[in-house]
Amino acid sequence: MTADAVVFDIGRVLIDWQPEEFYDRALGPDRRRTLFDAVDLYTMNAHVDRGADLHDAVEALAAAHPGWAAEIRLWRDSWLDMAQPEIPGSVRLLRALKARGVPVYALTNFGIQTFEIARAAYPFLDLFDARFVSGHLRVMKPEAEIYAILEAETGHAPERLIFTDDNADNVAAAAARGWQAHLFTGPDGWAAQLVRAGLLTEQEAAHG
Repeated sequence: MTADAVVFDIGRVLIDWQPEEFYDRALGPDRRRTLFDAVDLYTMNAHVDRGADLHDAVEALAAAHPGWAAEIRLWRDSWLDMAQPEIPGSVRLLRALKARGVPVYALTNFGIQTFEIARAAYPFLDLFDARFVSGHLRVMKPEAEIYAILEAETGHAPERLIFTDDNADNVAAAAARGWQAHLFTGPDGWAAQLVRAGLLTEQEAAHG
């Protein structure tokens, strides 16, 4: 089936995001595992992705775990070190779609402050025709509402949207609405999907 517009997730699709690898470098693997067992950093991050202030969320968690306060603050103070590098093949595909005049949208679970950090570091995030960021919307994938917001604001019929995400639950939620949904495992598979949808030629997909 052809598509009219393309929707990208960002983390682990356009930008790598590997907190464990960062903390392995900062603390060593054994201490990192102890930290992640003792402190629920991912739940804190989910609150940030839903619109909580990054500084306040980090400080609240640090106060609750004073023995780990310095390590918890790394999540804020060294956030960009966890969110790198860009994934070049995916960025090339985004640029190729944009050059062809295909509408491109971002649908991402991302905090308000962290997204601004990412925008400053990765100018290609400004290529999107519109960005649907969970922190601003205060609703997250895979909740149906965030998909409905994108449909309503862009005016595209669900079946004419093609979407990629590295999270299977997020992909399933999009598919349930009728979107053409692709589980991202790397740029090559995503490129092939865009070719099948008639949005890029094989040459454009191969060279981005």
